[in-house]
Amino acid sequence: MLLMGLLFILSFGFINSQAFAHPLEQQPTGSIPTVTGTISGPMATVRFGMENQINVRSGPNTTYDAIGILLPGQSVPALGKSQGGGWVLVRYMGVPGNQGWVWANYLDLSPGELPIVEPPPEPTPVVTQTIDPTLAAQFIVPPQPTRLPTFTQAPTLAIPEFDTVTIGSGSGMPVGLIILIMVALGVIIGAVSFLQPR
Repeated sequence: MLLMGLLFILSFGFINSQAFAHPLEQQPTGSIPTVTGTISGPMATVRFGMENQINVRSGPNTTYDAIGILLPGQSVPALGKSQGGGWVLVRYMGVPGNQGWVWANYLDLSPGELPIVEPPPEPTPVVTQTIDPTLAAQFIVPPQPTRLPTFTQAPTLAIPEFDTVTIGSGSGMPVGLIILIMVALGVIIGAVSFLQPR
């Protein structure tokens, strides 16, 4: 046991003497340059208060798939815009092509001219909407023919005829003369009653 301890001390001393015999190489004392790239060009910043998060899509329309999100205040490089300027192409790392489209109303753009970028082809819908003809036939009701109203001639209107009335059976006095006599008599009686003292 003593022998093993003695061997350990001797070997440790030998290793240390070898380590100090060759000092370490000199370490660089200056600063090592790091690669930091500065992004040049227009930047797109997500506006605060619009949404909790906004979708990044594979094309400039809501028919394209959402491929990621951006948060309010987040800034990304703007690469281009759609034909009408309603959508902005931004750098979005981690997706195919490292690019995505964001609706321009959600962004504040730093000054700079953005080129118009041709959008990718429209995605084809996974399911094509078709109408079941059997189901649709249940709701198609053919119009039932109705009889047109027929016109029936109104019966002829019978107009009554009145006979001339003769007053008195043997008198040949005309009716108009009798009426004039009665009117004259009424005027005379009215005048007499009006002129009488009261």
